[in-house]
Amino acid sequence: MQSSAGNPAARTADAREAVEHRLLPVPDEARTSTAAHQFWIWAGANLAPINWVLGALGIGLGLSLADTVLVLVLGNVVGMAVFGFFVLMGQRTGVSQMVLSRAAFGRRGAYLPAAIQGVIAIGWCAVNTWIILDLVMALFAKVGISGGTGVKIVVALFVMAAQVLIAAFGFRAIATFERWTVPVTLLVVLAMSVIAWTRTGVHWDWAGQHLTGGARLSAMSTVMTAIGIGWGITWFAYASDYSRFVPREMPRGRLFWASVLGQFVPVVWLGVLGATLATVSQKVDPGELVVGAFGALAVPLILLVIHGPIATNILNMYSCALCAQTLDWNVDRRKLTYGVGVLATVFTLFLIYQQDFANTLDAWLAGMVTWVAPWAAVVLIHYWLFARERVDVDALFEPAGASRLADVRWSAVVAFLAGAFATWAFSYGVPAFLQGPGARALGGVDLSWLAGAVVSALVYYVAGRRSAAVPGMVGETGVRHTA
Repeated sequence: MQSSAGNPAARTADAREAVEHRLLPVPDEARTSTAAHQFWIWAGANLAPINWVLGALGIGLGLSLADTVLVLVLGNVVGMAVFGFFVLMGQRTGVSQMVLSRAAFGRRGAYLPAAIQGVIAIGWCAVNTWIILDLVMALFAKVGISGGTGVKIVVALFVMAAQVLIAAFGFRAIATFERWTVPVTLLVVLAMSVIAWTRTGVHWDWAGQHLTGGARLSAMSTVMTAIGIGWGITWFAYASDYSRFVPREMPRGRLFWASVLGQFVPVVWLGVLGATLATVSQKVDPGELVVGAFGALAVPLILLVIHGPIATNILNMYSCALCAQTLDWNVDRRKLTYGVGVLATVFTLFLIYQQDFANTLDAWLAGMVTWVAPWAAVVLIHYWLFARERVDVDALFEPAGASRLADVRWSAVVAFLAGAFATWAFSYGVPAFLQGPGARALGGVDLSWLAGAVVSALVYYVAGRRSAAVPGMVGETGVRHTA
């Protein structure tokens, strides 16, 4: 029997199994993901009904259809383009996104963003599972089956179990699931779009509440934060978790565009679909949008379209487990995934009892930008400007307390906290506590993502460049080039 030492295929399988369940850099022999894999992963994650909700948000806030579509397109052009640069980090280093944060934040300093991102991922699992639940209950009602809270809980538990099972198997299972299911789902969405845009009486000239001046800018900026630039920003913290499996020799441009278009196309498509449907029903609830627009046709369509949230949540669960490992929890990733499922289930049950879901969702999305924008600014400045893509990968994985990395890089932490405060100050979410003084002074215009990124970048560039330039600080400047 041939040992793995003399069998290239066996060595690849062993390396892949190791990085699937332990926090390790992905070796070259285990990097087998293609540009198509990356496209389907990101497209599947965004072919989700949550984007119908967010697209409908603009109509619910009183915007015209033209203004809503304009914000969707322009915002995602910017947000997804920046997302592509985070994707390239993973290919270059073979390292997950939160581990890469150690270079900027320090070996233990990276606990802060990793912990926040872990909580965020659990929350997303709950939000997306709630949307699946909403669609399934709408389906039940259409076929004459009614049920109360007990039925909702049973359905939620069933859906969560399916998501956990796929995520627990790891990257290969996720890539396989997306590769075979996303093309079919795209065809379903295409059929939905044709029906919606030709048979439901969409008001293409929808003028909304005829908003002008500051009121119009305020509503447009809110949508920009929720599903424009803000939507792309929420994916930054996931990017390298999946691109680290891409071979180094793949042209960077091919990977960049495969990942960016995988995000951009479904987000804008479904956002526009949700906005157009909302001109007919003036409703934001996803189940009501679909059933109200398609009637009996909603039955087969909902069964297939629930694929989207499941595809999104398997990424959330996988990345959340990686965050836990970044906190130096020495636990097998599969077991961590099971724990994520339990916590997400608890949050889902909380959402079941929320009456105003659109308000809850807006608060959640605004909270995402509060941390991601400043964190992203620090990581971008450090990786592309200070380190110039040269990262000592070995140092990133050295034990806490014995690493060549600084334990905590306070310049990054302070920049992050300053940016988070600036994000809140210029946020104008639907809940009152997310309406900061800066946004109120601007008449309700939400520039949270911009304020957080700019403040964090400026503070880190000024405070962090001195420590990042000290000779011998391997891993912070990339002096030891192992990536």
